[in-house]
Amino acid sequence: MVTILIIEDDPFTQQFYQFLFSKFGYNILLTEDGDEVFNILEVNEVDLIIMDINLKNTYFNNQKVDGVFLTKKIKKETIYSNTPIILVTAYQKKPGDSNYIDESCADDYIVKPVTDYNELINKVKKLIKK
Repeated sequence: MVTILIIEDDPFTQQFYQFLFSKFGYNILLTEDGDEVFNILEVNEVDLIIMDINLKNTYFNNQKVDGVFLTKKIKKETIYSNTPIILVTAYQKKPGDSNYIDESCADDYIVKPVTDYNELINKVKKLIKK
């Protein structure tokens, strides 16, 4: 079974992901705790990570962090570096903007609110190797 780790701090968005991905038979793990992310990765075989960029209440080692920081940290760990990550942002990327995709080493991104569910599912299916 495919397992997706979702790092999201908004309860409504968490419920949306649970509902959407359960329809496709995916196993969902949810957290907004930066330290817990690495505990989850250690004990579970995670096939894909969906990472919100704007995490309001997320800390790693007692330091407030965002999704770009956590994505970089995950990708720098050799054991997790091949785990695909989709960043979720509320901001449409415009020419000249900071390139958070390259900066974070994420594999893809999607803008929220997610209005095209098929686009998200297609991105997930493309990145999952199972």
